[in-house]
Amino acid sequence: MITLYITAATIGFLHTVFGPDHYVPFIVMAKARKWPMAKTAILTFLCGLGHIMSSIIIGFIGIVFGIGVMKLKALESFRGNIAGWLLIIFGFTYFVWGLHKAFKNKPHKHLHSHMDDDDHAHIHSHEHEHAHIHDQEKKANITPWILFTIFVFGPCEPLIPLLMYPAAKNNIAGVFWVTAIFGAVTIATMFTIVMVSSIGVRLIPLGKFEKYTHAMAGGTILLCGIVVQFLGI
Repeated sequence: MITLYITAATIGFLHTVFGPDHYVPFIVMAKARKWPMAKTAILTFLCGLGHIMSSIIIGFIGIVFGIGVMKLKALESFRGNIAGWLLIIFGFTYFVWGLHKAFKNKPHKHLHSHMDDDDHAHIHSHEHEHAHIHDQEKKANITPWILFTIFVFGPCEPLIPLLMYPAAKNNIAGVFWVTAIFGAVTIATMFTIVMVSSIGVRLIPLGKFEKYTHAMAGGTILLCGIVVQFLGI
């Protein structure tokens, strides 16, 4: 059991570090949407918890009802496939929306005529004129819920076959501690990477590229999804 506990901590750490989908979406979305650090932290924790709990519940059901580990591995693989495509779809959609938002708010000229026949032009952006619309968009923002859904579908592939089932051969308490250690290390690693990286990313000045932050965030998530889905990372 001690070996399993150490293995659980090691796999939890490595499975998170080498899975960019565990932290990249939070880092880039926090930058693009200017989330406060507290919101970023809470969302990371909740998504990590949903990510872990979905596999734990499936694992416990398998142990209680004696379902073969290969069947659960197939189920986890199917869930992972869904999560990968959801990440790709979300990244692509957000990328397109980000480009639209950037070009829609591109400064442009307007010609104004006055009674004294003195025409003049000035450059402005519609971003400030539609500030009230953007405020409503923020209130109706579903991005956190989309991320949470993707993470709930995303499985912890090594948890059930490598940790839960071997621990179940000894006692149910061992299963509890193995899953607790794996989950705690996974969430702690996610949390640390996201928070440290978010602080660093906030310090990067984008200048004239600031308006493309949403498109860059979407493109990064899209690339992350492609890497996870087709390279099996």
